[in-house]
Amino acid sequence: MATHTHSQADDHAHDHDGAWKLYALVLVALLILTAVTVFAAGFDFGSGNVVVAILIATTKASLVALFFMHLRNDKPINAIIFLSSLLFLAILLITCLTDVLSRIDVKPANWKGPGPGVIRPGDLPKEGDPVPAGAPAAGAAGASAPAGAAPATTPPPPH
Repeated sequence: MATHTHSQADDHAHDHDGAWKLYALVLVALLILTAVTVFAAGFDFGSGNVVVAILIATTKASLVALFFMHLRNDKPINAIIFLSSLLFLAILLITCLTDVLSRIDVKPANWKGPGPGVIRPGDLPKEGDPVPAGAPAAGAAGASAPAGAAPATTPPPPH
């Protein structure tokens, strides 16, 4: 009389009977999340840009770890190690983010930035802005610059 013992090899063979369907669903989910990443990159969430990007990336990484790295069917201690590593990564990133957001924009004493008379693109008047007294209106007849005057966007010569 032959006896059949239940081994880990039998469990392994039964785990992968319909695995391709599960992997196909995970692939579709990862592709959708990639499209969401590209779609979200087109929006400005303000200071939440980093948070949105990290949430999407964490979701994709979790799917890969759970299904392709087989953490879903592994010993619980491995899942605890994985989740604790995510927790410590989140603490590190939040600490770095709070450090960067709390900094003051300081310019050094010897900074050689744009000097007076230099007009930067953000300084140009926009349509509908009030015209300063004594300045010709844009497009007005005779509103040309005096002969020999340099254009307004040219920086002054160095001293």
